[in-house]
Amino acid sequence: MENEIQPHGIYTTEETQKLLKISPSTMKRLLKKGLIQANKIGRQYRILGKEILRLVSPQIERKAEKHYAMLKKKMIKTINKW
Repeated sequence: MENEIQPHGIYTTEETQKLLKISPSTMKRLLKKGLIQANKIGRQYRILGKEILRLVSPQIERKAEKHYAMLKKKMIKTINKW
């Protein structure tokens, strides 16, 4: 297995765990919460390389934080109206 993540490559959960250096329980949490998209084939998951790259991309993370902050402000305004 290469160290570089191929955007069009297909990875198992075990390969993804090794690439991201995370535990099996963290991998399960990511899948369960939908933080990483995967396709289930039989009893196993397959993950596209572009999903792994999306997860670790700092630009995507900053964008998500910005959206979260905007959503939080909107929720606070709604709650304060009550």
